[in-house]
Amino acid sequence: AITQAVNEFLSKLNPEQQKVFVRRYWYASSIEEIAGDFGITESKVKSVLFRLRKKLKRELEKEGISL
Repeated sequence: AITQAVNEFLSKLNPEQQKVFVRRYWYASSIEEIAGDFGITESKVKSVLFRLRKKLKRELEKEGISL
């Protein structure tokens, strides 16, 4: 259930958000590596990840999955 919910969440993101999220949480890339690879600032990476975590939490709660 949680895997399906996370996959559904990822499918709704724009390509940049998907890449940043997957690089950080699937491949454990550092903030610095992600910023360098995508040509964005570290603060932008941090803010994107912060917003995505909040959004994911809301989506999971809608599905009845609490963290």
